[in-house]
Amino acid sequence: MAFQERQITFDNRSHQLTNINVWTPDSQWLAYDVRPHGASFTGLTIEKIHVHSGKTEIIYQAKEGAHVGVVTVSPTEPVRYAFIHGPEFPDEQWHYDFHHRRGVIVSEDLPGKAVTLDAMDVTAPYTPGALRGGSHVHVFSPDGSRLSFTYNDHVMHELDPALDLRNIAVAVPLKSVEPPKRHPREHDGRYFSVVVSHTTFQPEPGSDEINRAYEECWVGQAGYRKADGDWQRWALAFIGDTISATGEKVPEVYIVDLPERDVDYAVAGGKPLQGTETTLPAPPANIMQRRLTLTNHRRWPGVANNPRHWLRASPDGERIGFLMKDDNGIVQLWTISPNGGEPRQITQSHYGIQSAFSWDRSGQYVAFICDNSVMLCDVNNGQMRRLTKRTKKAPAADAVVISPNSHHVAFMREVDSYMQIFLVETGLK
Repeated sequence: MAFQERQITFDNRSHQLTNINVWTPDSQWLAYDVRPHGASFTGLTIEKIHVHSGKTEIIYQAKEGAHVGVVTVSPTEPVRYAFIHGPEFPDEQWHYDFHHRRGVIVSEDLPGKAVTLDAMDVTAPYTPGALRGGSHVHVFSPDGSRLSFTYNDHVMHELDPALDLRNIAVAVPLKSVEPPKRHPREHDGRYFSVVVSHTTFQPEPGSDEINRAYEECWVGQAGYRKADGDWQRWALAFIGDTISATGEKVPEVYIVDLPERDVDYAVAGGKPLQGTETTLPAPPANIMQRRLTLTNHRRWPGVANNPRHWLRASPDGERIGFLMKDDNGIVQLWTISPNGGEPRQITQSHYGIQSAFSWDRSGQYVAFICDNSVMLCDVNNGQMRRLTKRTKKAPAADAVVISPNSHHVAFMREVDSYMQIFLVETGLK
């Protein structure tokens, strides 16, 4: 049976939820930005709304021509909000772009005060622990200690935009980073930031090399158990674009196991952490990325890029969820172990999944849009339960996020040309 959905925002402007971590840990507030639509980065405030009273509060207001968006919330107390901050005083040379943005954090106890996450140094010689461009979709780890994000590089973009390959980066609380600031746009960062994925400009066809790493997720609330029985505390799964033997892009699931100790993020591998004038920043020593899926043989190879979605791991770390077409060309939910093996098809829908998805706290259920409804899927048997009635137009695909207590799903619908936030009960205890 479908539950009664409830609209909670009504004012004549759009309200954009990020695809994960939009709830405060007590499941009482939702954080959002006010972009006119997802691709237009012109929002000036980060806000939150109390889901029962409807009370709203401004968390942060941008100034000096900057814009802000894509907010996520720490899963732990004290509550912190991470989001993208565009450049102040933008001009012809330096304005908002993939490679011109930073992450900031605002704490609940210091509203309005933004602390910069990732330092930036775009003048050689570069600074270890600083990045050289733009970070995006900052997601706290389940314990709230560190953040992952996607990254684009200003230095490589200036050399040749085709060399600015998207990568996955991590910010750890090792120490603050303070570059010399020989360029007016360089700045300090509170965290030590490093790229952890490895991309290649022209991957060898049929190899495990990738030219893009994106849509990552933390694996497990506390990591996962490796095939040898050891516990891996930190890992990120992500989508990596491979090139097939016949020259086609095939997105696959990858994973990087990360160091347990923060100090190890400062240890360079074979290439400099901070990059060079002709190379991207490189991962720390002993970080190896592994390919988990090999789908070239399938009738419809590759992780689905449409709908856009982010990999999401079950709380116990045993399953990484992703979307992929079945042999009939219908997008289904699949999972794979962080240790590899064969992917497992979860859903058998005739309609195809239409959105990003999220897990409940037990790891038994996943929520997404299917057949123009919010659905709750039992991952153990693939059965789906309709939470909202089927509507002529589907809810927005960007975000379908179960609350930390698993009682509600937050999602969006377009109403009179504005994106509004809705809730529906899950029926879970």
